[in-house]
Amino acid sequence: MRIYTGRGDDGMTDLGNATRVSKTSARIEAYGTVDEANALVGTIRPTGYDDVDETLSAIQNHLHIIQADFASPGTDGSDTDGEGEAGGDLTRIREEHVDQLEEWMDEFDEELDPLDSFILPGGGESGARLHHARTVVRRAERRAVALAADDPINEEAIVYLNRLSDALFVFARVVNRRDGEREESPTY
Repeated sequence: MRIYTGRGDDGMTDLGNATRVSKTSARIEAYGTVDEANALVGTIRPTGYDDVDETLSAIQNHLHIIQADFASPGTDGSDTDGEGEAGGDLTRIREEHVDQLEEWMDEFDEELDPLDSFILPGGGESGARLHHARTVVRRAERRAVALAADDPINEEAIVYLNRLSDALFVFARVVNRRDGEREESPTY
C-alpha cells in the first residue's frame, strides 16, 4: 500500500463512505483539528509519570475514534445494537468515555489545591504542552459544533471534547505540581 495516491491533488478528499469533499469542508476541519490535538497529545508522552502517560494513551485512542466518527457522514452516533455501534460497523465515543474522563479528572484533582483565581498556561515542558493541547482541543470542539450545525454527528463526541479540555487542564496542573513548577495567576 502506497502512502500517496494523488487523489487529493485537486483539493478534494475522500470520506469514510467514499464521498469526495473539499479539504476545506467543515467535516474535514473538524476531524483534522481532532487529529492535530491527537498528535499534540502524542508529543507530551512520556511525561515521566506512568499514570498520566497511561491516561494520555487511552485519550489518544479515544481521539482516533472521534476522527473516524467525524469522517463518516450520514451517521449521528445513534446506538443501534447496544455495543456502541452505529450502523453496525463503526465504534463511537459513548457516554462511558465521558464518564471515564470525569473519573480521571476527579482522581487527579485530589492532588491539587483548589483554584481561587485563573492561572496562566505554562510551567514545565509537559505541563505547558498539556495546556497547549487543551487549547487545540477547544478549537476541535468549536469545529465539531460548527459541523453539527449543518450535519448530524455523534453529539457525545462534542461532549467528550468539551470534557477533554477540562481534563487536560487538570493534568497540566498535576504534572506541573509534581515537577515543582509554580502556578502563576494573571495580573490585571
